[in-house]
Amino acid sequence: MPMPKFGPGFRFLPRSEILTFEEIVQVVKAASPLGVTKVRITGGEPLLRPELGSLIGMLAAVPGITDLAMITNGMLLAEHAEGLARAGLRRVTVSLDSVDPQVFRLMNGVGLPIEPVLEGIAAAAAAGLGPLKLNAVIRRGLNEDGILDLADFARGHGHTLRLIEYMDVGEGHGWRMAEVVPSSEVLELIGRSWPLRRLDADHPGGVAERFAYLDGAGEIGVISSVSAPFCASCSRLRLATDGRLYTCLFARQGHDLRSLLRAGASRDQLMAELRRVWSGRVDRYSELRSGLSEDSSALPKVEMSYLGG
Repeated sequence: MPMPKFGPGFRFLPRSEILTFEEIVQVVKAASPLGVTKVRITGGEPLLRPELGSLIGMLAAVPGITDLAMITNGMLLAEHAEGLARAGLRRVTVSLDSVDPQVFRLMNGVGLPIEPVLEGIAAAAAAGLGPLKLNAVIRRGLNEDGILDLADFARGHGHTLRLIEYMDVGEGHGWRMAEVVPSSEVLELIGRSWPLRRLDADHPGGVAERFAYLDGAGEIGVISSVSAPFCASCSRLRLATDGRLYTCLFARQGHDLRSLLRAGASRDQLMAELRRVWSGRVDRYSELRSGLSEDSSALPKVEMSYLGG
């Protein structure tokens, strides 16, 4: 999804509050010896960051990092895909909630057209960044009628569609449980047209349940964080642009790494802080939310556009 409309309380961070590329790489170099092998660049929208290719190249050179990926809304992907691939990016995930132009405009909230996104998907595939993952958040009353069209598009182009239950990220979008389309319903719908078989997880801590088409036309994934929370097996840390480290997509408070970095912390000191943060995590937002029949407003959370997916 594109960045949300600017609302009350929104402010652009001064450049001095944003981590430099070198500081981001310092954190990754401290995380790698602790077992981190995958880095994913998210947003907001990462392609808005000037000279992103330089960061990609720096991260690709970190020993132990074997998978370097990016999530994007795809609007700027066509002009950057080839350069990012040359810099060392290996995979791209694109947000694509509908292949219907009108529904796409409605769901992105700012009326953006679908054509640049489709061009970006094609460019990324041509640059060797495929097969792509296409993330679709399914929201009842908006785009559930287009699930089969999304699946057909992904199958036809050799990409992996991941269908995500509509989550209550952030405070400003009026989430209601009634708008959630459970993954079980999505799988039943797709399976009637193209029978599926379950696949094993491709790596420990993966959040998507994987299914292959019996006709051999690739696979799909479903992310069921509302109907089947997976807090206990989550293995993700999120480093925000201001240097705060979050242990959950829904976390309200982060841990300040920027101050450590700018005080001259060594790699060992950063490693110790990462160990402390991770060993002390008690996040179980999705499990707590699953006990609510409808309203999750009593459970505070940060805006997803600050953290990415």
